[in-house]
Amino acid sequence: MNYASVTRRLTLLFFSFVMVAGSQASGADWPRSITDSRGVHQLESQPERIVSTSVTLTGSLLALGAPVVASGATMPNNRFADGQGFLRQWGEVARSRDLTRLYIGEPNAEAIMAEMPDLILISATGGDSALALYDQLSAIAPTLIVNYDDKSWQTLLTELGEITGYEAQAAQRIHEFDLELARLKQHIKLPPQPVNALVYSPGSHRANLWTSESAQGQLLEQIGFTLARLPEGIPVLKSQGKRQDIIQLGGEQLASGLNGQSMLLFAGDDKDVAAIYSNALLSQLPSVENKRVWALGVETFRLDYYSVMLILQRLNALFG
Repeated sequence: MNYASVTRRLTLLFFSFVMVAGSQASGADWPRSITDSRGVHQLESQPERIVSTSVTLTGSLLALGAPVVASGATMPNNRFADGQGFLRQWGEVARSRDLTRLYIGEPNAEAIMAEMPDLILISATGGDSALALYDQLSAIAPTLIVNYDDKSWQTLLTELGEITGYEAQAAQRIHEFDLELARLKQHIKLPPQPVNALVYSPGSHRANLWTSESAQGQLLEQIGFTLARLPEGIPVLKSQGKRQDIIQLGGEQLASGLNGQSMLLFAGDDKDVAAIYSNALLSQLPSVENKRVWALGVETFRLDYYSVMLILQRLNALFG
């Protein structure tokens, strides 16, 4: 596909999204009731100042065009975050919308209150969860707990669309993805199956293996990949609460757990592929021995509309 055709397609997608953005939920749709793990919450009117304490949720809110005014952030200038501590796949969008950085890492209730939110969103699990501050935050504004570790990015986007009144925008973004996915599936040639999909940490010799319940696993299965099943009896590491989306592997378990015929590295680049190939403990793996390890880019640590579109582009470049 040439540059001109890509530009035309993106221009059409942009204008179609702008048209949809004009059709937000009307006043008749409010108040509305939203249920989370703490019960039923009534939102009296459509939120106009949303604060996201979860950098994972923020990307989806930006993709909706929802009025997110501030967000928690992670450590700036690391492998998957920009100078603001925002995820690289939507960092430019955040800058163009003047998104305020609340804090880095540790949640801060005072910083959140200073933004005068009329809705606060926190994640149920993960390193970006502010669940410990729930009582404080719920005294500031309606506070909803959103779980992202047990659903696809589409389901999460739809849920956030329902919370914010941007259902039409969620449907439009998913439609845009579906069009690109259909084009990719017409000509992609998958590598040998099954695959291990993971985030690899070369320094610690550990990996987070994506499960079929993760957004990453569901995306790959939607494309046509088959996820390798973890061999029975392998002890795994536990952290970050009761997460359904990852299996943590380290030490000897790393080699025995990565039993796929091919390997896809999320939040990784060619340096990470080289680190895999140079790890003597992994040299006997089918994927390593046969040089079937590929990186999907550092922008793919968390999945949202922006990162999945980048993944489709990367897979097309690798296997199209």
